[in-house]
Amino acid sequence: MVRRLYDWMMDKAAHRHAIWWLAAVSFIESSFFPIPPDVMLIPMVIAAPTRWLRIAMVCTLASVAGGFLGYAIGHFAMDSIGAAILGAFHLQDKFLALKPIIDEWGVWFIIIKGMTPIPYKLVTITAGAFDFDLLKFTLASVVARGMRFLMVAALLWKFGPPIRDFVEKRLTLVTTVFVVLLVGGFLVLKLL
Repeated sequence: MVRRLYDWMMDKAAHRHAIWWLAAVSFIESSFFPIPPDVMLIPMVIAAPTRWLRIAMVCTLASVAGGFLGYAIGHFAMDSIGAAILGAFHLQDKFLALKPIIDEWGVWFIIIKGMTPIPYKLVTITAGAFDFDLLKFTLASVVARGMRFLMVAALLWKFGPPIRDFVEKRLTLVTTVFVVLLVGGFLVLKLL
């Protein structure tokens, strides 16, 4: 099933209305869809490198908007819909372990996890379930998803198709290094 969804997404990435399909996938991936929008973002940027910023921004804004759906699921329907979604992705144990982390590191948790390829739906549903401040959730989501999709699109724009395999195979490594550098930079500034 996942392979069929992946193939469907690749087909939509070449569609004449690809930007709208990217927005739709980015929106639903933030709450329940299993495949990240990078699957469409990557070929779309390679096909139209001068439009990389627009493509990344559509992906970001739709993902953040979809994050509100995930937040609402966690806030209003955790025991039914939220539990079913987390169960489908085998994320129940991770969900329960996140309460103390959200309480202590809320914004940083959303920024760091929202930038990585871990399921963003876990972040959005968890934030809603634990009544995390909606304004802070919004700002952290904009930063996290913006940095994630802008970084991928900028790498593809700058280096073109040769970087595609690297990004696709090592997206976790790329985003982890970026997060470490970002957090390290903030720590250095705080110590100065």
